[in-house]
This record gives sequence, C-alpha cells and structure tokens, in this order.
Amino acid sequence: MKFLVVGGAGYIGSHMVKHLLHAGHQWVVADNFSTGHRRALMEGTVVELDIADPQALDTLFAQHQFDAVFHFASFIQVGESVSEPAKYYQNNFCATLTLLQAMLRAGVKRFIFSSTAAVYGDPEYVPIDEQHPKAPINPYGRSKWMVEQLLEDLDRAYGLKSVCLRYFNAAGADPEGQLGERHEPETHLLPLILQAASGRRQSITVYGRDYDTPDGTCIRDYVHVTDLIAAHALALDYLLEGGASTAFNLGNGQGFSVQQVIDTARNVTGQAISVSEAPRRAGDPPRLVADPRRAQALLGWQPQFASLEQIVTHAWRWEQQYPWQ
Repeated sequence: MKFLVVGGAGYIGSHMVKHLLHAGHQWVVADNFSTGHRRALMEGTVVELDIADPQALDTLFAQHQFDAVFHFASFIQVGESVSEPAKYYQNNFCATLTLLQAMLRAGVKRFIFSSTAAVYGDPEYVPIDEQHPKAPINPYGRSKWMVEQLLEDLDRAYGLKSVCLRYFNAAGADPEGQLGERHEPETHLLPLILQAASGRRQSITVYGRDYDTPDGTCIRDYVHVTDLIAAHALALDYLLEGGASTAFNLGNGQGFSVQQVIDTARNVTGQAISVSEAPRRAGDPPRLVADPRRAQALLGWQPQFASLEQIVTHAWRWEQQYPWQ
C-alpha cells in the first residue's frame, strides 16, 4: 500500500517510516523541516512542503494515490503553546484542516492522527480511560481536542474515517539505535536526564517533591516509541477492515515517578546524574496514567517494551551517539 506520512522527519514520524519500510509498503514523507531532521529519513520520497499550503497539497495528492494519511506534524511544547497560542492554533488546527480538505478533494478518507493525553486536562480519576471528560488546560491540548472534534464532524458529513491516538509520555528510541529523540529545545524528562548523564547538560531539575505520591515526585505513564508505532499500524488495519472512527489511549497503564526515572537512568548509565531542586510548576498534576485496555481489546495492541529499564536503555544508546545523530 502507499501512505502519506506528514511530519515524517520528526521523532515519532521517522519511526513510522522505518516501520513502513520493513513492512514492505510505499510512502511519501511531507515535512517543512521546521522541527524535523533530514538525517532521520531512511529511504523513500520526500516532499518539502507546509500542510498549510493547499496548492502544494493538491499537487501532491494529484501525483500519488494514497491509501491513508499519518499525521505527526504538530507543535508539542506545552509552555510555548501558552506564550504563543496563535502559533499552535495555526499549525495544529488550521493547517490540519487544510490537509483534511485536500484529502477530501483527492478522495482519501483514512486518517491516523497523533493526539495527546493533554486533551483530558487535570485528571478527575486515574487511570484515565477514553470516556474521561475532555478539559484541556493549555492551547496545545485544546488544539488537539479541536482536531478530534473536527474529525467527528468530517466523518458525519463526508465519511472520512479516522483514529485519534492519545499518547501519554512517548519515550525511548529505536531498539536498533538508528533513530531517536532530538528536539530543539528538548523539554521531555528522559532525554534531559540522559543529557545530564552524558555531560551535555550540568544537571536535571526536579520540579516539586511534595506531591501526593510515594516519593513525592510526579508520576507519568511512559510508552516506548516502538510500541506507539505498532499501535499506529494496528489502527490502520482497523480502518482498512471497516472500523468506525474512534480514539484510543496509548500508555502502558502503569506510572513511574520522576525519581524512579532518575534512579533507573543512574543504573543504566552508571553515571551519578546531578539533580537540582525547584518548586512545583503550575498545571503539573500528581499522576497521569493511561487506561489502555480499549486499545488492547479492539486493536490487539500489547506493548513489547513496557519496562522502564528497556525504555531508558534504548534512549541511552541513542544519546551516546551524539553529535553524530
């Protein structure tokens, strides 16, 4: 089959491209390289374009017959979304609408969307299932929730079928060491910890040790990037088999505290890893843990790299390749 991978030069998207390569499919990567990396692209056709450009999209869809579209081209920094909300609504919502309109003009009606647990906001209960109220507390989460609602409307009106995959904390790296996480600036906990282990930064900051958790630090659900990609492939199969538009949580269903991640990184790397302390950040709930049973039941999804040690080990292998990434 043939697929369009939007944002295929980014962290998750590049892992998706590798999966499609090994599965024997064809694909085209569309990326404007505002945050993606050309060196992350393994093979295949690459088109440099912005999905906010309808003419460029129409040209692309006229040249290729796509069976489905994978969308990874969102801005993801929560803090930046608060300080620059217009940037997030323009890219994450408006540009996605432009892409979806181009798909409809071309008759492409299967869409796999990278959504986020941020659509839930502060959890009313944990673990969080798909029926949890949607009350995002920042423009990043709201922009993703707006797309999810848009997709419901496009399904009712035009029959465009979609699966929204609500990531919890994507982490880790390609087990073979070919791909990994490299955001600029980096805001995710695990790569920041490993940068401290490798000497790329002096220390890791822990924001708050007075949460209602066993060790006082926040608990999050970390899911390996390879397991995320497996869920995307299963979601595609679900749509190809006639499945209805829906959304799934992607998490391991277990949480690890900030301190547990630091301790595991110390064990894996053999480095001391200096830690500095800071007050709580606004909007950081004590626990964010997924209930992934729906994805397991309907998609047959079973994470293969659920242990924190596996996630940290693969990410450390990637960090040790710097600056040759």
